[in-house]
Amino acid sequence: MNLGNSLFHARKNSGMTQEEVAEQLGVSRQTISKWETDETLPDIRQSKRMALLYKVSLDELINFDVDVREIEQCIERTSEETQAKIDWTAAWGKKYPILLQYQSAVNIPNYAARLGGMLDELMQEYGYSQMDAFLVLKDILATVWKDRAN
Repeated sequence: MNLGNSLFHARKNSGMTQEEVAEQLGVSRQTISKWETDETLPDIRQSKRMALLYKVSLDELINFDVDVREIEQCIERTSEETQAKIDWTAAWGKKYPILLQYQSAVNIPNYAARLGGMLDELMQEYGYSQMDAFLVLKDILATVWKDRAN
């Protein structure tokens, strides 16, 4: 996606018109249009002001991905009660069938006991709640995965 597209989608996602943005930035609506069509580029100060206006980081503004933003907003809007109703294994299993198949091949109690010990250790050593310890462990696993993928 090019910068103009990123600017356009970030503005649209924020619910603002070109006129509203132009007024906030002290430029013409035509200037906003030229930025969004890649005819011209905003300077770094105007880019920073747009990022603040659209409530995204400058990096997010430059690389704005409307699909990622929509997913993030969907997650933010989903209540705890709704999340509890979702069968995450079945949902992710559509994309990753191993999640629906491993139970008969893997020694689950063995891994569960070892992971449970790690959760207990995080809770005791750092005073985390069970949920926080789980999230930390999940994040550590994601880091290990990224390191091995490189």
